[in-house]
Amino acid sequence: MGIKYESIEELRRKKKLLKGEINDLENLLTFKNTKESLSAFTNGLSDQYLQEKIDEDGDEKVVLRKDVIAKQITSEVKDLLISKNTAVGIANSAFKGGNITDGLVKLGVTAIVGNYAKKNMKSSNWKKKLIGAALIYLAPIALKYVRKKMEVYQKNKSVSSLEQLI
Repeated sequence: MGIKYESIEELRRKKKLLKGEINDLENLLTFKNTKESLSAFTNGLSDQYLQEKIDEDGDEKVVLRKDVIAKQITSEVKDLLISKNTAVGIANSAFKGGNITDGLVKLGVTAIVGNYAKKNMKSSNWKKKLIGAALIYLAPIALKYVRKKMEVYQKNKSVSSLEQLI
């Protein structure tokens, strides 16, 4: 070991400190205090959503704070709706591309292509099986390419419309 100590007493103090740290880590890992353990694992992210309560038997248990969760969800929805009403909000949402209709369109296209490929793969005709296999392997690549082109087009349109507004 490369570390040299001045005395055996210093080494014993260091050993005691290390044992204390190990015990603290073991307590976190064994979830003796659930709220502290979750806080350590999530780097404090879960603190605002959890609350310790004592039940009828006198046992401590951790419960979700539904009021904080509800307030945060309503504020996020409100901010989303407010940002949609302004021209800048519309342009920002165009750049993000993460609204509900985009997700629904993606799901719809995926379902249609998937069902068509599945139907072709079950066919006895080898040409249809080949088309089904091609759809399974090539459709995601083609859809990704089309999506990128559509995003570029949408960005260009939103930038030009912003320039016209300004």
